Amino acid sequence: MSTTAKTPGQQQTSLFRIYNHYRLVVSLLLLALLFVEPINVETHFRALATYQFTVVSYAAINSFIGLTILAGFQPSQRHITLSILMDIVIIHILLFASSGITNGLANLTIVVVAAGNILSPGRMGTFYAALGALFSLLVAIWSVLRLGHSADDIVRAGSLGILYFAAAFFIQYISRRMIRSERLALSRARSIAELEQINRQIIQRMRTGIVVTDRFGQIRLANAAAEELLFPGQNLDSQEAHRQGLPAPLKRGLETWLKEPARRAEPFQPTPTSPLLQANFTQLDQQQGDQILIFIEDMSRVTQQAQQMKLASLGRLTAGIAHEIRNPLGAISHAAQLMEESPALDNGDRKMLDIIKRHSRRVNSIIENVLDLSRRRPANSDLVDLNQWLTEFREDYLQSLNKDGGDAEIRLRTGDKLPPARFDRSQIEQVLVNLSDNGLRYSKQACGKPLLELRTGTATDGERAYLDVRDFGPGIPEKDRNSVFEPFFTTDKSGTGLGLYLARELCEANQAHLSLVEDGEPGCCFRITFAHHGRLI
Repeated sequence: MSTTAKTPGQQQTSLFRIYNHYRLVVSLLLLALLFVEPINVETHFRALATYQFTVVSYAAINSFIGLTILAGFQPSQRHITLSILMDIVIIHILLFASSGITNGLANLTIVVVAAGNILSPGRMGTFYAALGALFSLLVAIWSVLRLGHSADDIVRAGSLGILYFAAAFFIQYISRRMIRSERLALSRARSIAELEQINRQIIQRMRTGIVVTDRFGQIRLANAAAEELLFPGQNLDSQEAHRQGLPAPLKRGLETWLKEPARRAEPFQPTPTSPLLQANFTQLDQQQGDQILIFIEDMSRVTQQAQQMKLASLGRLTAGIAHEIRNPLGAISHAAQLMEESPALDNGDRKMLDIIKRHSRRVNSIIENVLDLSRRRPANSDLVDLNQWLTEFREDYLQSLNKDGGDAEIRLRTGDKLPPARFDRSQIEQVLVNLSDNGLRYSKQACGKPLLELRTGTATDGERAYLDVRDFGPGIPEKDRNSVFEPFFTTDKSGTGLGLYLARELCEANQAHLSLVEDGEPGCCFRITFAHHGRLI
């Protein structure tokens, strides 16, 4: 936390520098007066030579101290104390060498005592006042006893002593008040700076994107969540994001909002693989320029929460009636198996039995999938070498497929120098098995052979790994691309419509992102972009 407030040492140095300027001016004036009044000097001074020597020495000392401070010398408290004591002594030497305590130079002691109490508050400041009063009395007493002056000099010296103490106590009181005020101001300044830092950290850590922009879409301020949502995978720092400006879809939404503030902005995607985002705009009132505050929400999270609530209710319902459904379902399946053993069945009856068994298995699969959703366990993540793990997965998966004489083929293309990935091995394996089963099935439908390609690489930010699962099937129609991850959506009559939804749910549980990549190549490609390896799940 930075602050412009000076430390006590810096303040003391600054005050002493000002005081030394004052001393230098006074000493130069005294030096100049020696030349302004050269006539009858004998009547003004008791010891002219002593007076002249003291004035010249005082001017030389103050000039030397001023040069050292100008050169960067930092005086300590000892140097300041010696300077104040020297001033008190020199002023009283000048009083002694001139016309005594009645000389106007005695008033300079009040300034010295006041300065001493500012630079050295407390007991030392009182000592300066006592020393000044003592020297003034000594000069007055010496004048009365040796020179035969009037006793009024002693009274004047006593009055000056009272003024010295009054100045000391008054300055000490003011100094204490100022010190308390300064400490309070510094404490409040620190509190404000800490609150500002806390607010900045809160804004930066918020998962809601916050952007401050002008009417032309130029970014003035953006938190980390906004940069991650608006510029996924680009690894931009704040200054680069500010120069780049708002993405085109969001800028169009801003222009629409400026024309119709009451109209709600449409959801948008910064890139084809980004989640759907919702922007809300509000005006910031400022004296100079109009700035706009934009809140950016990840719609996939909102949709996910709604779907989780829906499926949680469905899961509780399914768990409650699963037993009631499975009993008659088991009876139907058992009866179908018994009928299948009958030798009197013709081909039509066997087709009907096949329909009964197939749909019985489908109903049971739906129940199992919904139950899995309602009792999904938290992710237990590890740092994984993705290439090594994927090689092992491919071997195990092909072995399980081809043990019955299958001809599935899975091509593996691994990237170099991948960053480690953090995920739950069993959950991501479940996702990959689901995607691979679908890919092999659709590839066989399109080209007659179950063919699949697995490919690893590094995201554009250079810090996250990804895994592509590409099939060589007919692909997904354009109208269905936005619906493939919705629960119970399927284009396969034998499917449950929960496979891809379950896959995305498991990826989200591992802070990974499952998306459908549109790259213009045949078939379809699903990409799992893993979380940063330094992020704890």
